[in-house]
Amino acid sequence: MLVNKKKMASVAEAASGQTPVKGRSQWQDAMGRFKNNKASLVSVIVLSIMILISFLGPALSEWDHETIDWALTGNAAEMGAPSIENGHFFGTDDLGRDLYARVMQGTQISLMVGIIGTIVAVVVGVLYGAVAGYFGGRVDNFMMRFVDILMSIPYMFILIILFVMFGRSVYILFIGLGLFSWMDMARIVRGQTLSLKHKEFIEAAVAAGVSDFTIIIRHIVPNLLGIVVVYTSLMIPNLILLESFISFLGLGIQEPLTSWGALISEGAKTIQYGTLWQLAFPLAFFVTGLFCFFFIGDGLRDAFDPKER
Repeated sequence: MLVNKKKMASVAEAASGQTPVKGRSQWQDAMGRFKNNKASLVSVIVLSIMILISFLGPALSEWDHETIDWALTGNAAEMGAPSIENGHFFGTDDLGRDLYARVMQGTQISLMVGIIGTIVAVVVGVLYGAVAGYFGGRVDNFMMRFVDILMSIPYMFILIILFVMFGRSVYILFIGLGLFSWMDMARIVRGQTLSLKHKEFIEAAVAAGVSDFTIIIRHIVPNLLGIVVVYTSLMIPNLILLESFISFLGLGIQEPLTSWGALISEGAKTIQYGTLWQLAFPLAFFVTGLFCFFFIGDGLRDAFDPKER
C-alpha cells in the first residue's frame, strides 16, 4: 500500500512537472555566496599555495636558514644578490644566510602565531562569553568587569615583562598573545548569547531538563558559529600584525628563528647598502598574506550577512 502511494505521488509530480524542493541550510547558502566572491576565492587559493610553499619549499633548496655561505660574505653587496646558480633564490642576508630558507621559515612562524593564537583566543573567548551571557546577572557582571580590567592593562608591557622573565621564545609569544586576544571575542559572543538565550528552542531545552553546560555547548555555541567564523578570519591578520610589530622592534622571535617582522626589520637596516632583496621578498610575503586574510574575512562577512540572503 505504501509503495503504491509513493508511485502515485511520483506520477502526480511528473504529471504536474514539479520537482521536490530541497531545503538549504545557512552554511550552504553562505558557502554558495562565498564562492561567488572572486576576490575571496582567489585569496583562499593564493594563501593555500603560500602555506604549501612555506612547508614544502625548503626541500627545494640546498641551504637552510642557519648555514652561512662564506663564499658570498664581504663588502660587495652584489655578491649576495638572488641567483639560481649558487642556489640562493632570494639572495642572502648581510651575514651570508640564505634568504629563501629564512623567508620560508618566517612564513611558517608568522602563520603559526596567527593561527594558533587565534584558535586559543576563539576557544577561550567563545566559552567565556557564552557562559557570561547565558547565566547573566551577577555572574555576567563579575565576568565582564574582569574583562574590562584586563583590557585596561597595556598588553605590550605584559609581553615585555614575560620576555624578560622567561626569555624570548615562540611559546612565550603564544602565551602573551593568548592572554589578551580572547577578550574582544568574549564580548562579541556575550552580546549574541544575550539575544539567543530567550529563544523558543532554548526555553524548550530548559523545560526538558537539559543541563546548562549542555545548552551552551549544543545550542548556544552552534548558533554563534557564523559570527565567530567571520571574526576569526579578521583576528588572524591582526595577531600576525602584532607579532610582526613586536619582532620588528627586536622583542619577538629570537635567533636563529625568524618571522616576517624580524626579516623586514633586518631588510630595513641594510637597504641603504643597496640590498633591496632583503626587504622586498619578506615584505611581499607579508603584504600578500595579510591581503589574503582580509579579503577572506570580507567575503565571509558578506556571506553570513542576513541582508544578503
